[in-house]
Formats: sequence, structure tokens, C-alpha cells
Amino acid sequence: MTQRPLITTRFDGSSTAEEVIDGIDLHGLRAVVTGASSGIGAETARVLATAGADGTLAVRNTTVGARVVDRIAASAGEPLVAVAAIDLADPGSVARFARDWDGPLHLLVNNAGLVTGGLERTKEGWELQFATNHLGHFALAWALHDALAQGARDRGTARIVSLSSAAHMRAPVDFDDIHFERRAYDPQIAYAQSKTANSLFAVEATMQWGAEGIVANTVNPGGVKTGLQRNFTQRQRESLDAAEAAGVFTWKTTGQGAATTLVAAVAPEFERTGGHYLDDCREAYTVPNDADLSAHPHGVKEWALDPDNARELWTVSLKTLNL
Repeated sequence: MTQRPLITTRFDGSSTAEEVIDGIDLHGLRAVVTGASSGIGAETARVLATAGADGTLAVRNTTVGARVVDRIAASAGEPLVAVAAIDLADPGSVARFARDWDGPLHLLVNNAGLVTGGLERTKEGWELQFATNHLGHFALAWALHDALAQGARDRGTARIVSLSSAAHMRAPVDFDDIHFERRAYDPQIAYAQSKTANSLFAVEATMQWGAEGIVANTVNPGGVKTGLQRNFTQRQRESLDAAEAAGVFTWKTTGQGAATTLVAAVAPEFERTGGHYLDDCREAYTVPNDADLSAHPHGVKEWALDPDNARELWTVSLKTLNL
């Protein structure tokens, strides 16, 4: 398979978010990080604040979020960090967050993620992992588009970073039955589908908004022990243990997990280019759709970058959300 040269950086899988941000001044940059009450999101917000960014932690539990703000202030001095409520599975909550936003937005980090152990649905009947991991973030970016466009005019570019996972290799988006209304439910396949959707969103968002200076990229943070695993079924835990034993991935620290997010968010190599999938702080290589995850733990499936799939997902998402 012939590919163009991949975008690399001086960082790798062992790098930390603090190393990526070192020497970068983000004063004047306004950022929103979803799911920033713990784990990779909290570390992402903290490190952005140390460089001077004005951050908003978009979280479901604002009490917990406020504690994170206090910890950020303790480690980063007196940063401009706020907390705001959002439930990505609730379109009304997403709309309220966007209505309350005022002024430009330079960086949107779609970090929040959900794993379920069984079939759960929103009040609209949407499968919960897809609704939270993709539709909620799609609705948020859509609602904040004008703020991002203003941010791009201010600084020459605005960036969106969406967190995917190597799990995307397990399944494409099934456009015939996204919400498991006919096929048997498998939480691993549902999660994989949502992570593929995260990547496809970045592809089409860049196509739709790139001319305005808004670029979107997807990152795989790698294996990081966070609250995301609390709802894993026994089968999911056994699968993860087997992958670790086989060397498919090694556990990273939270700082290492946030590093690739920071590369997509602030590294000059990705300032004006989007639609890429990053792994270990650099653009990942593309592998065929029939490739085995265990053989390509740091690659990206063709289906996650396919422009036709990305366009179809964009259309389906608009229709689903009545946007």
C-alpha cells in the first residue's frame, strides 16, 4: 500500500503532555475539554493551563470538576480555568452549554468517553455509547462552530481534537443498524463503532470547515487506566488482559496518554492540517480493513479515514440530531 509521507514529531509513545507543552505559550488561547473531571481529560486541562490557556472543563459532575480546578490552580498557579455542566447524551444539555459560551474558541478537545457493559439507550432510543462518544461531541462542535470560526480568525487557526482508540479496529460504523435495533448487541462492537465515528468526524469536519481555518484530528491515547474501564464486562477485561500479554499495548501513565492529545492540540506540525489519526504523538499508518489489531496496534483502519464514510456519517448525524 503506497502512502504519502506521514507527519511525525520529535515525540513518541514515552513522551508526556508536559514535555509536549514545554516552551509553548498559550496565553490568550481559549479551550474546552470535555470529560475533564478525571483521567486524561483532567491532565490535558492541567497541562494546557500551565502554558497559560484559558480553559473550561465541560463535565457532567460540576462538583468533581470544581475539585479538579482547585488542583489545577495548586499546580499551575492562578490559571483561568472554569467548570461548566454538560451531558453529552442529552442534546438539550449540549445546546445549553453552547448557548452559554461567549466569544471565540480556539481549541475544542472532545475527550469524554463512555463504555457500557450492556445495551443502554438514551431517551431518544439511541445506543448510549454512540450517542455519548460521537453524537454528543458532533452536536457540541456543530453548536460551537461560529465560536471556532471566530477563534480561527483571531489566531489563524482553530483546532478540534477527538479521542478515539485502537478499539476502532474492531468495527466500522454500521450505517444499516447504528443503534442495534436489529443486530445482537455487543458492547465491544458498539464501543468500536463509536471510536471509528470519532475518526470519521475529524475527516469530514476538516473538509467542511477547513477553509475557515478550523482543522480536526483524532488521537489514540493508548492504554491508560482510567474510570473508562469501570463498566467493562468480564469478557472485555479478559480481552484487555490478553492484548497486554500479547504485547498489543503497554499501559501508559496519564501524562503519556495525554501527550498525543497535546500534540494534536498545540504542535506546529498539525496547526493547519486535519483529518489525521495520531498514535504515539505522530500520524499513524493506514492498514487494510481486514488487518488484525494484534498485528497493527498503532495503525488506523481504512474505514476510519474513508471520506465517503465520513460524509455519510456527517449527513446521518445531522439528521439524527435534527440540526
